[in-house]
Amino acid sequence: MSYPYQIRSLEQYHHQYKQSIEDPETFWSGIAENFYWQKKWDKVLNWNFTEPSVKWFSGAKLNITENCLDRHLDILGDQPAIIWEPNNPAEQNRILTYKELHQRVCRFANALKNNGVKKGDRVCIYMGMIPELAIAVLACARIGAIHSVVFGGFSAQSISDRLQDAKVDYIVTCDGAFRGAKDIPLKKIIDEALLSCAFVKKVIVYERTKIPVVMQPGRDVWWHDEIKNVSDECAAETMDAEDMLFILYTSGSTGKPKGVVHTCAGYMIWANYTFVNVFQYQSKQIHFCTADIGWITGHSYIIYGPLSAGATTLMFEGIPTYPDAGRFWEITDKHKVDILYTAPTAIRSLMSYGTQPLQNKDLSSLKILGTVGEPINEEAWHWYDENIGHKKCPIVDTWWQTETGGIMISNLAGVTPSKPSYATLPLPGVQPVLVDEKGNEIEGNDASGNLCIKFPWPGILRTTYGDHERCRLNYFATYNNLYFTGDGCLRDADGNYRITGRVDDVLNVSGHRIGTAEVENAINMHSGVVESAVVGFPHDIKGQGIYAYVILSNSADNTDTTRNGILQTVTKVIGAIAKPDKIQFVSGLPKTRSGKIMRRILRKIAEGEMQNIGDTTTLLDPAVVEEIKNGKL
Repeated sequence: MSYPYQIRSLEQYHHQYKQSIEDPETFWSGIAENFYWQKKWDKVLNWNFTEPSVKWFSGAKLNITENCLDRHLDILGDQPAIIWEPNNPAEQNRILTYKELHQRVCRFANALKNNGVKKGDRVCIYMGMIPELAIAVLACARIGAIHSVVFGGFSAQSISDRLQDAKVDYIVTCDGAFRGAKDIPLKKIIDEALLSCAFVKKVIVYERTKIPVVMQPGRDVWWHDEIKNVSDECAAETMDAEDMLFILYTSGSTGKPKGVVHTCAGYMIWANYTFVNVFQYQSKQIHFCTADIGWITGHSYIIYGPLSAGATTLMFEGIPTYPDAGRFWEITDKHKVDILYTAPTAIRSLMSYGTQPLQNKDLSSLKILGTVGEPINEEAWHWYDENIGHKKCPIVDTWWQTETGGIMISNLAGVTPSKPSYATLPLPGVQPVLVDEKGNEIEGNDASGNLCIKFPWPGILRTTYGDHERCRLNYFATYNNLYFTGDGCLRDADGNYRITGRVDDVLNVSGHRIGTAEVENAINMHSGVVESAVVGFPHDIKGQGIYAYVILSNSADNTDTTRNGILQTVTKVIGAIAKPDKIQFVSGLPKTRSGKIMRRILRKIAEGEMQNIGDTTTLLDPAVVEEIKNGKL
């Protein structure tokens, strides 16, 4: 499959970017011509950031699954669409061609309809990382149901909150899931959540782990029973460009998750355009995104971006360190992966095991590396470059959010320049601005401020489900006529952007603004440090002091000598003003299951608020919080 809109040179990037800013409607209309539409649009864009209201391709009719599946069948029907690698390497992997995936999506779409699911209904999907998760997502989109995927590891209370917020009628789950050495009882957790959600009509259960489960008659049915004697043909529901495609929950400052809403046409085009260009995807390459489909990265760069581009996407059920820390490299070798897209937190974790897990792993198939989820520190960037890419693979450092639908700022692999720890340049259609606290735009390069976007792109969120005012207040009310990302940012002399962390993660130390990501980057340069997290705490003289939580590669190095070495490293990299006032050595950090460090918890501990740190049940390892509290300096 060819991509006429793929940018292949720096000159072409500047040309496309210029056109996308000067005449965005003509630009995106041209991109949209490369997709299948049941009816073309009447108007490319209507927008108002005050309300906010954004509509792309008004009047157009389509179904995203026709673009992800049907249009590929004639030419790519026998090409692998999904390669699935199980948690246990001893279990057989599975490959689904585009024809097979299309048949299974249609079959399950018919099963959903037979269970009463209609266009516009909300379907919660709570499954492990198996092909049936992707099939369930696409089957919902096929019939116009709105999918809301919840990561297969959230607690019953977290699920209940989401079910109630989205007014979910239907659930698709598994008996259980395998994740590393753990068996997660998904159906049991759903049953607990449903004690407070009696409005749910049906639960469809896929058998994965074969652990005993309780099936409630009249409500619970088995997936394998529902797809028996069901046709593998299902006409795609006609959807309006602005019909809801999915709701995805993301953490909110209030503690209550926000249901970010994405719609059909704009999201499809943005996921595809960014996938093809950032990763410079070429036909028949194998794209391995290590994220979970429970997060936006999995939606956009395991399912919708790759499949709409006719790519082969690799799904992995397990974790990077099971059964050992060589698993990513084994998968890359086994399937001859071309593109590897993973998180800095995974890279730093694997760094701590050294290069031994890389022995006898052939990584020569790799052509492009990527990072996602947080800014990558320089040490991890160089380790990734040298040991995984062997200095031959461009690294795309992608900045984006659940709310943006796809990548916003990133180098394009091998086309635009990269710079360690910098996301670099905006994609065509993205108009970033830096503003000060009063919302005044900061002109020129060599500047820093709060990162905003001043013009809509196709993948922008449309609302937060059931609470449009929350959407307005969170993203559009802080600065007039701007989308506020919530991130601080630097722009260097060449116009490259570097994300410095959430604005509430910017410290004010003796009148100096210091990004926590900047301090963490410096601490992580110390040879004995695996990972760190920095927060502020009240300081009598400075206003805010700097509290660092640090994981060492060797816990025996927990000495004043190591502490002083870290202080010297920070002083050398940033300056004495950025030296942490307190360094607490810890064995782990409180992280969500997607790898995000919960700095809110660390901040409260540093401030001495031991009793009011909030819910820790959704953390990967809640026990680490008690250890940190007990070791507070």
